[in-house]
Amino acid sequence: MTVNQRRALVLLIHASSIILASYFAVWLRFDGAIPQREFSLYLQMLPWLLVIRGATFIPFQLYQGLWRYTSVHDLRRIVSAVAVSTAIFYVLVQWILGIHDYPRSVFFIDSMLLISIAGGIRLTYRSYHELARRKPHRRLLIYGAGDAGEMIVREMKRSNAYQPVGFVDDAPWMTGQRIHGVPVLGTRQDLPKILRQERPHEVLIAVRGADPATVRSIVKVLEPYKMPIRTLPNLRDLKECRVGVTEIRDLSIEDLLTRAPVGLDTDRVRDLITDKRVLVTGAGGSIGSELSRQIAALHPESLLLYERYENSLYAVANDLEHSRCTVRSIIGDVTDIRRLNAVLGEHRPDIIFHAAAHKHVPLMELNVCEAVKNNVTGTRRVAQAAQRYGVGHFVLISSDKAVNPSSVMGATKRVAELIVQRLPRQGTTRFMTVRFGNVLGSNGSVVPRFLDQIKAGGPVTVTHPDMRRFFMLIPEAVQLGLHAAALGEAGGLYVLDMGEQIKLLDIARNLIRLSGFVPEEEIPITFTGPRPGEKLFEELVGSGEVLEPSGVDKILRVACPWVTATDVLLADTLRLERSASRGHSVEVLALLSKVVPTFRAQTDELSPEFELDEHRVPAPVMLTPVAIGSVTRS
Repeated sequence: MTVNQRRALVLLIHASSIILASYFAVWLRFDGAIPQREFSLYLQMLPWLLVIRGATFIPFQLYQGLWRYTSVHDLRRIVSAVAVSTAIFYVLVQWILGIHDYPRSVFFIDSMLLISIAGGIRLTYRSYHELARRKPHRRLLIYGAGDAGEMIVREMKRSNAYQPVGFVDDAPWMTGQRIHGVPVLGTRQDLPKILRQERPHEVLIAVRGADPATVRSIVKVLEPYKMPIRTLPNLRDLKECRVGVTEIRDLSIEDLLTRAPVGLDTDRVRDLITDKRVLVTGAGGSIGSELSRQIAALHPESLLLYERYENSLYAVANDLEHSRCTVRSIIGDVTDIRRLNAVLGEHRPDIIFHAAAHKHVPLMELNVCEAVKNNVTGTRRVAQAAQRYGVGHFVLISSDKAVNPSSVMGATKRVAELIVQRLPRQGTTRFMTVRFGNVLGSNGSVVPRFLDQIKAGGPVTVTHPDMRRFFMLIPEAVQLGLHAAALGEAGGLYVLDMGEQIKLLDIARNLIRLSGFVPEEEIPITFTGPRPGEKLFEELVGSGEVLEPSGVDKILRVACPWVTATDVLLADTLRLERSASRGHSVEVLALLSKVVPTFRAQTDELSPEFELDEHRVPAPVMLTPVAIGSVTRS
């Protein structure tokens, strides 16, 4: 149908509606028996009524709307147009033409009938159009009968892509209520019964501000039922924005983890980074690469990517190819003092983020000496080089496994922390440490291993049913790490509030469920026992340490009342490094236990030729600017 044909049809329908409404108004006024005089008067005034109403409908755009999308807005325009045209017709009949015999009740009845006819025709057309294009529905049960749930049901009614079978909401008083005709069927406790009765194809979690614990509890209830679990993007951050059915997505493991707070003050971080020369060691790793991305977004003068693995370095450099800052890719080892001197001497960074480390716990148990070389020697040499070349800030990225360490990796990271804590007493460089917990998707994370095992059909191997860990998303953990670094306190040791510890067993079960399988029935779970160096749970602070507020939400400062004397720490560290360079693993374990008293090496005996005699400890060396140069040449 052409545009002109459609307009002619709409005009004809309106004219017919006006005639029918006015006739039936007179007919109702006289109880179906219209006197001849009144009927003649009706025919006399009908042309005037047609002209007035037809002209009035133009400014109210009643000829332009698409009836398939008729809404309350269109009804308001119909009411307004009829009311205005009736008022004009009344003035014409009563005041201008002076026809006082025209029944006044007809004006009101005529208006009501015309509104009903015009609105009814449009709604009938919309209903017909929706029925004509109706297709098979996906039956959807919506968890959350709040604003987000109401919004998405409204969108579903328009798009016809889903059939909402009902709501589930934790507020008992809402049970039995209806939203857009969709009933609230019960609370979370009623989910099993509702699922059996309604048999939905999918479940949508639409709870604004839903915390991870709530989402995990919903997933747990849905474990026995093999149906997809969907959610809306960034629902916890949703404020005024609208959501549509096209934005519905599968629930992911990230939705089950603690999230960083929204709206942290970034001014201090910008002041730290913007227009500065920043060096990131281990830039190709999971933490280092995300650090590099977030730093690049803060517009430093230059960003130096220091990494010994060329493939990892190439990948992160390629990601930052279009950054507004100068990005330089530097291949180098943190234990190579000559390379460090050359790089720092040429580029003179203002800030160093030291993220390079060996961090795979089981591997470090088998390669004790390499753990010391990278995590201890590497940290000391980078830190001392930073001091030597006047770097303004040095930030060590540490691990929560450094707290009361039970593994070689944790013990070496604790030694690195001690070194950095003692260095602030000399020189102008501000040294600080940020402890990270497990970050989801990082190299060595348990999640990729679980996913590979699920893909292979199982079993999923969990070390212990009570094994718990802190988990956080890499971007949010790095964001908090940058805020901690921006606090700028020399010698400061900060930990991130990672929320609650989550059982690895729960992570495994949730991943199986989100992959579309029923845990234990379709994908088995087996327990292998803790690996060497693993603890059942992690800690935020060690023996003698106290948590204090830092002034930034989700970041805590660690206060330690005792600190090893600088000369003793340096002497023990140098001895530890020499033993590692010679490959004496048993000596290394014993020395780690000496430097970190809370660490107990998992070895039954020391080598016969090795004893921790005081006369074998090198003479104390004070950590002064003069001594630093000679130490770093070792």
